[in-house]
Amino acid sequence: MGMIRNVIIHIQNEQPLLADLYDMPGALDQGLLCTNLRMLDGKRPVFIERSDSAFYFPYLHIRFLEIMPGSSGLPEVGTPAAEAAPEEAVEEADLELDEDFLRRIREV
Repeated sequence: MGMIRNVIIHIQNEQPLLADLYDMPGALDQGLLCTNLRMLDGKRPVFIERSDSAFYFPYLHIRFLEIMPGSSGLPEVGTPAAEAAPEEAVEEADLELDEDFLRRIREV
C-alpha cells in the first residue's frame, strides 16, 4: 500500500495536525510514523524545522486519528472497485454519525 494522505492527528491537549502516513497503523505499533506534518490550514507548525522530515508520535500522546475515505488508496465502499472485492471492503454504509459521542470526545 502507498502513502496515506491527509490524516488528521488529534494529539492530547494540542491542536490537530495534518500528516501523511507511511502505512496504516498496526495493532503492535508503539507509535505513529508520518511525514509532511502541517497545521490544518496547511502552514508549517512553529515547533518543527522542516515539514518533510519523518516524525514519530508515541501513541501515548495521540487521542485518535481521522483517516478520510479514499485517502488510503483503498477503494471506497459503493464504488465498482470495492464491489469487485467485497472481502476487502469496509461496510461503512451501515455506520451513522453519533453527534453525542463526538461531542463527548471533543470535551475530553
